[in-house]
Amino acid sequence: MTPPEECTSIDEIRHAIDTLDRTIIAALGQRFGYVKAITRFKQTAEDVAAPARYHQVLATRRDWAEEVGLSPDVIERMYRDLIAYFIDEELKLLKDREA
Repeated sequence: MTPPEECTSIDEIRHAIDTLDRTIIAALGQRFGYVKAITRFKQTAEDVAAPARYHQVLATRRDWAEEVGLSPDVIERMYRDLIAYFIDEELKLLKDREA
């Protein structure tokens, strides 16, 4: 991809954004694969919620956001939503396994 400062048209920039978004979504899909895999090691809803890990992940992602000039608050909100979705999916898998 052309670096942002070297793009010469709005279409070129939009194409790059679309390419990056596809990559981000693919990476989230890969992350979800690991989320599903980790349920093999969890036995209870408390194991799934993993509050200490949850807070550690949010704090780390905030740090990473700051390192690249993004708003830590925005990134934290995104991860809260993402993790809530993944926790719901883990709980479904746990329930299915127990059935």
